[in-house]
Parts: sequence; C-alpha cells; structure tokens
Amino acid sequence: MSQRGLEALLRPKSIAVIGASMKPQRAGYLMMRNLLAGGFDGPVLPVTPAWKAVCGVMTWPDIPSLPFAPDLAVLCTHSRRNPALLDALGLRGCKTCIILSAQTEQHPALLAIATRWNMRLLGPNSLGVLAPWQGLNASFSPVPIKKGKLAFVSQSAAVSNTILDWAQQREIGFSFFIALGDSLDIDVDELLDFLARDTRTSAILLYLEQLSDARRFVSAARSASRNKPILVIKSGRSPRAQLLLKTRPGLDAAWDAAIQRAGLLRVRDTHELFSAVETLSHMRTLRGEKLVIISNGAAPAALALDELEQKNGKLAEFSAGTQQRLNDVLGGVTEISNPLDLHDDATLGRYLQTLEILLDSHEVDALMIIHAPSAVAPGTDSARQIIELLKRHPRGRMVTVVTNWCGEFSSHDARHLFSDAGIPTYRTPEGTITAFMHMVEYHRNQKQLRETPALSANLNANTAMARELINQAIALGITTLDTHQVRPILQSYGLTTLPTWIAEDSAEAVHIAAQIGYPVALKLRSPDIPHKSEVQGVMLYLRTPAEVQQAADAILDRVAMTWPQARVQGLLVQSMANRAGSQELRIVVEHDPIFGPIIMLGEGSVEWLSGDHAAVALPPLNMNLARYLVIQAIKSNKIRGRSALRPLDIAGLSQVLVQVSDLIINCPEIRRLDIHPLLAAGGEFTLLDVTLELAPFTGDPESRLAIRPYPRHLEEPVIMKNGDSCLFRPILPEDEPQLQRFIAQVTKEDLYYRYFSEINEFTHDDLANMTQIDYDREMAFVAVRHHPDGQQEILGVTRAISDPDNIDAEFAVLVRSDLKGLGLGRRLMEKLIGYTREHGLQKLNGITMPNNQGMIALARKLGFLVDVQLEDGIVSLSLQLNKAQERE
Repeated sequence: MSQRGLEALLRPKSIAVIGASMKPQRAGYLMMRNLLAGGFDGPVLPVTPAWKAVCGVMTWPDIPSLPFAPDLAVLCTHSRRNPALLDALGLRGCKTCIILSAQTEQHPALLAIATRWNMRLLGPNSLGVLAPWQGLNASFSPVPIKKGKLAFVSQSAAVSNTILDWAQQREIGFSFFIALGDSLDIDVDELLDFLARDTRTSAILLYLEQLSDARRFVSAARSASRNKPILVIKSGRSPRAQLLLKTRPGLDAAWDAAIQRAGLLRVRDTHELFSAVETLSHMRTLRGEKLVIISNGAAPAALALDELEQKNGKLAEFSAGTQQRLNDVLGGVTEISNPLDLHDDATLGRYLQTLEILLDSHEVDALMIIHAPSAVAPGTDSARQIIELLKRHPRGRMVTVVTNWCGEFSSHDARHLFSDAGIPTYRTPEGTITAFMHMVEYHRNQKQLRETPALSANLNANTAMARELINQAIALGITTLDTHQVRPILQSYGLTTLPTWIAEDSAEAVHIAAQIGYPVALKLRSPDIPHKSEVQGVMLYLRTPAEVQQAADAILDRVAMTWPQARVQGLLVQSMANRAGSQELRIVVEHDPIFGPIIMLGEGSVEWLSGDHAAVALPPLNMNLARYLVIQAIKSNKIRGRSALRPLDIAGLSQVLVQVSDLIINCPEIRRLDIHPLLAAGGEFTLLDVTLELAPFTGDPESRLAIRPYPRHLEEPVIMKNGDSCLFRPILPEDEPQLQRFIAQVTKEDLYYRYFSEINEFTHDDLANMTQIDYDREMAFVAVRHHPDGQQEILGVTRAISDPDNIDAEFAVLVRSDLKGLGLGRRLMEKLIGYTREHGLQKLNGITMPNNQGMIALARKLGFLVDVQLEDGIVSLSLQLNKAQERE
C-alpha cells in the first residue's frame, strides 16, 4: 500500500496542464479555469503549442521546455497521445499524473510507463481531485467546494458530481474530494492510509463499485477505522447490476461481512448516503443505544417508532425517579412513556423542561427531538433555545442528540442553526431514525472491532492428517467427496459426523441396516446429481428390511429413468439421528471471487438462494467472531425460533464454526464445503450430510484470504539463560488479559523508557490496539511461559509497525522488569530483526532515552546505529536490514 506520490497528488506545489486550451468546451480550458478559480497558490504551467497564454497564464510549447519538473500533471489531450505524453512527463521528472480519459487497451502500456519512471497515476477516466484546504480544484467540477473535515473517495464520476451538487446546497465542506476512475494505479486502500493520517480529515466516505485487492482494502480499512468513522456505499448488489458496471461478480453479503469486519458502516442507497453525510459531518461518539423520542404530536413519533422497531433499535426505559419528575411537569398533559408525546399545544417551555429532566437522567444515551410546525413553539426560536440548553447542560455533550424539524419553509432556518451548532438535523422522522441507526450500527461494528476475543478450550486439530487425506483424494482424481469420504477429514478437526456405510445395491443396504439397527436413512451417492431431492434420493425413517429394500430399489430405478448418464456410486446407509427438539442448520463455505473463502450460516430446512438465506463472515474466525455470526443469523431471522426445551447452544455452535474456519485456512485445496444439515441438539452438534469439493492448490495458501490469519509458522520454542523454556510467538487478540498482567509487573521507570510518559493505566481500547493487530502491516512477538495448570504468562514483547510502503518500521521492546538478565530482550529483538528482514523491510527505527543504557548497549550489540541527541533528550536507533552496516 504505497504512499509514494500521494503527497504530490493531494498537496502538490506545482501543476502542469497538458493540452491547455482557450476553447471554452475543451477539457484543457475547464481544468485551467478551475485551477485558477480554486485559489491554488503554486505555479500552474499550461502546456500547448497553440496558444501563447491560457486564462492569462503564459504557456510552454511542450513538456521538455517546462522550467522545472511539476509535482502533478493533468493530461487533457486526446487519449491516443497518452503514452507519448506520459513518457515525456516521466523523463522530465514529474511525480504524479491525473489521466482524464484513456482506452482500456492502453492501460498496460500506461502502467508500464509510470512504473519505469516511478510516477503515480490517478485514473484513467477520473473526474480529478479537489482539496479545498490547499485551494486545489484539479477537476472538471464547476461546483465550488467548501472547506470541511469530510473526505470523499469515489469510483464514479457521476456519483461524485451528484454529491458535490448536494453538498453545495447543504453547505457541507470537504477536506478532500477524489474521483478514482479506473484505479489503474492509485487505489482506495492507499488513500485510506493517507486520509487516516491527515489532520484535517475527521471522517471518510467511500463510494465503491469494485476492489482490485480485497486483502489490501480490508487491511487499510481496519487500520483507518480505528481512528476515524468510515462510511461505504457499494453499488452492484445484484448480478445484473454487476454486469452493467462491468465488475467482477461476487456475493453482496460478502461485502457486508468485509465492511463489518473492518469496523466500517455500509449505507444502502443514495438517499441513505446523503443522510449519512449529514450524520458524519457532526458525528460524536455514541455512548449507548437507548433512545428517547420526544415530539409535539403522536403521528410523527409513531412514524419514528415504526422505523426504529423495523431496524431493531432500542428505546430507553425511564427509572422511577425520572418518571416522577416527568409526571410533575407533564402529568396533566400526557402519559409518561417513550416516545413522549408533548401534544400539538406544546410550548417551548414544555420542551425545555422535558429536555432538562431527560438530560439529567443517566438511563438515556440518545435523544430524538421532533418538532412539527407550531404557532405556540415557533421552529427557529425553539431551535435556538434548545441549542443553548444543550450547550450549558453538563450532559449536553454526553448525550447524542438528533433533531427532526418537520416541514420545509418554516423549518429551514432552524435546521441551519442546528447544523451550525454541530447537531445532526433531518427533514423526516424516518430519515432521522435511519441516521441514528447508522450511528448505532457503526458503534456496534467498532465495539466488535475492539472486543477481547476468546479461545475455546476444546479445539483439537490434526492438520497433517487432514492434508494427507485431501492430497490422497486429489491424487486419485476424486474432487467431490460425500459424507462417507469426508468423515475422517472432519474428525481430524474435532467435528462429529454421523457414521455412514456404503451399499452397492438394495440387498447390501438391507444387510447393513440389520447390523446398525433401525430406523435408518438411505441416500443416493452420485457426483453428477448435486440436489438429491430432484430424484427423491433421500429416504428417512426406514424401519424394516422390506422398507429398506423397496426404498433402495426405488431410488436406483428413478435415477436410471431420469438421469441415465449419471454416475451412481451406490447408497449411503446411516442410523437415524434423534431429531426430537433439535434444529437443522446449514454451514456452507464458498469461494467468493473478490474476498476468497466465506463462511455462511443459516437454516438447514430451506433451499438457499445465494446469500439471501444466510449470515456471512470472513475467515479466520475466533470464538467472538463466530458468536457474532450466530447472533447476526438469529437477529436477521436467517436462523428462526428455537425450541424452548432445547435452546440453541450459541457457544457450541460458535466452536463448530471456528473448527470449520480452521479447516478452511489450513487446507487451501478446499473449494467448497456444504454441511447440510448440521443437527443441533442442545450442546451436541452432528454433521448429517456433508459435501466437500477439492481442487489442486499451489502457491501461498494465505493469498486467497481477505484477512491474513494468525501466522503459526512463526512460533518458536526458546530456552532462557536460567534453563527455563518459553515460547516466542505472534501476539493474539486473546492475549489482552495476559498483556495487562504483564504491564502491571513492569516498573514505572521501564514503562517511562518505553512510552516516554508516566502511564497509570492502559484502557481496554489501548490493549485491544496492541493485541488485535493486522499481521500484514504490524507484528508483535510475545515470549510466553506455560504453566502446568494451562495458564500462560507474558514475559516480554517486541513490536514493529511498518509504514504503508513496507520500507521502514518503528520498533520497540519491553521485558518484564524482574526477568532482566535472562537474554529475553536480545532474543526477542533477533526474532524481530529476522522477521522484518524476511518481510522485505529495509530499515528498523526506534528511539529511547539517554538513561536507558541497557537498551542502548543491546542496540549496539545488534548492529544498530546509535545517535545520541542530548539537546532533544532522546537516542535515535536505526538498523539497515538489506545490507551490512558498520557498528558504531
């Protein structure tokens, strides 16, 4: 995820316009006019042999004649000239180029030229870039753009123009407005990295149609979303829309899963997008989901309540004390309930008294204030005084407030007042609830991103056996395995399947049934008939030899008549599982063209249509992520009501999902897995029918995954100087409690050396950021000692965080203060140096304090350059990883 060239694109110091023109409808004229009108204060260099000056600026006849190399060039000429002009720009030393239009067949040549000259490209077919804080309008947009803190990145020029027009009317400003076009080079993941660090950007809005690299997108999005809210609108949900957009086909539910996993928020349509922009512009941290609705009329409150319930929102419940205070004020007016109907004769005083009580209450997380046009409480004056109340009340900034001033003419000024005060305001009750639920969903996704995951104590896996069985099948040319064949593979991952036997004909089926006991089930074995129901290929609850014989003969006869070319490999015979009070579920793993393997969970008794009947998640799963998948399936009715006698064991089902996830990660040859059904009976989970599809796999097994899994191959047993053993391994999200205990055993002096300030306590969010790392862009190794009772303790930690270009990394190391002298610090640093060198990094950098003589001595022994900067009170440490370096 290279940041090279992005500074020159988004904060250029000079711009060349290639093909500048004085003809009003030409791209070169529009670009020059917008650049000059935007207030850009650097040199603008129009290049054209046709004019002496364009828009009052002296021109240059060609690229070689430019007086210096521009940071940014914009190609405004006919697309056939692109390759030659881009080559000339590269030769001149230009850093970045916006290509407004190009033919698809030119793409490989343009990318090759840019790579040769180390130049970055935006586009082709890009609308351009607007950066109001820099006075930059390098775009076709005729709409002026205000300064703001919202960044917008779009893959559609049409959507970009629509948003610009809408934002101008709403007076919403932007920090950056970037139209990607075809994303031949610069893509959304790089821009996320840039915008995450930009101090003028407080929130990011993305309009996406496709991804070139799902891993890079999810990695960048997870990192950026820890610091700033990010909203996504993704078009092309249906296959026909994907065809229209010429994007890769993929399951829309997989997009949902990726967006949720990265801690982002997805909005569904353009209307929601506009609402979300309004919300983002005034986004505050949501402290909880409990909402109180107050209104001067029952009807708008009812519309809001309907929308809230449809979106699974939560109403706050009033405590006895709050009810009494409200009753003292409103007792003769209305029933004390939520929503609170103040009636259409509500005065401004009634509004203010009610709000004061609710703000005092600690059972309220959020307030929705509805105001219908009223003579007794004029809209503008009401808005002004409510804003004053929120400013002066101690909890005015702690409670999330959204407002709905209904109507158009009479509420226009009031909505302006709310926007200027940073309070979200909307035209309709339903739109206000939609906006509030955007906040709630974002809050939930962020909470999920930061929750401490849990490890299951009962996960056993024999990966070597599973891989051997899979490779044997592939070697024999068997690429579709049924329940009988896949059973030993699943058992090697602790998954329980119902025992199965194979019968060649009806006589053998009768013999097997007699051996295993009645009742039994018979199932057709044929790799050519994917849905056995098409030939009534499954017969259940057969209780006698005659029933088994008749059923077997009937199945084989039906296949011979309706599928004469199908290969028949006999019949499966199974004991009937006890289904009383149990639930039939289904787990499917498929390979999505964009996000790789996805895990789907739903009912086993319905025929699935794509992802419509399933909740979807991306592997790898841990127990927390699997639990979220189960809860999501229940809340969205993908898994329906359960028997009260045998409620669904959510923890047990989560464990099954984690076992499936581990199997998929460790066995890249698996293309599809279909468990149909999974019988859930209390805490017992039995796989009744399973189909496994295989394909040979070569290359990096992690390359197919959108999220890099835990790198188990980096685990290493180590013997310390005192003879004790420990394990060096990458940090896990589940390490948070152990990391907290480890920090508690480090002296304040050592913590001061590490963090350059006095640390009294690390918050949960601090610890989550340290343990829930993206192994693609950060690595932390922990030294762990295992105790006989199964407990683990962390003895030391070393960490490297690379820049997005994967060139330099900042490192740190910390060893428990009572364990110094055992060689842990050196061994951990050697482990980190080896990893970063193998990972392609070029340099390790760190800083410490002059008093930290132990760290300075260790750095010298390991070959670091040590630069003591006494005037700044720091010592700079650096190590070149790609070549030998003289020790100081």
